[in-house]
Amino acid sequence: MSDVNDFNKGIIEEFRANGGKVGGRFTGAPMLLLHTTGAKSGKERINPVVYGQDGDRVVIFGSKAGAPTNPDWYHNIVANPDFPVERGMNTFPVHATVLAGAERAAVLARWVERVPLITGVLDKTDRTIPVVRLDRALGQTD
Repeated sequence: MSDVNDFNKGIIEEFRANGGKVGGRFTGAPMLLLHTTGAKSGKERINPVVYGQDGDRVVIFGSKAGAPTNPDWYHNIVANPDFPVERGMNTFPVHATVLAGAERAAVLARWVERVPLITGVLDKTDRTIPVVRLDRALGQTD
């Protein structure tokens, strides 16, 4: 198992053991678990992701800490945009929409203003950081 998989496994275990909360460098950060289907493998993948609340919408950012490539989960949600997420003690289905153009720019600008550290991540890479909105399936609530 790779170091990233080991790291994610530890975060997932901590998340589930503590009702959706994790410590360390993620202390206080809102986190959820994406249950995506592998774009190539078709296998379930679980990835911990810090999310943002943008009004009544949940958004996630494919920053991968400024790496030159998008995170694997991004390719999975592009291929299979309907999947469940775990937030706190709740699991519910969502539909992912990759934001583009003015909508992407506006959401990203609000987040740079709220969390200035994002600027450092953006400055590390030349790629366009994906901004993804997660909409709950109809009738789903926490």
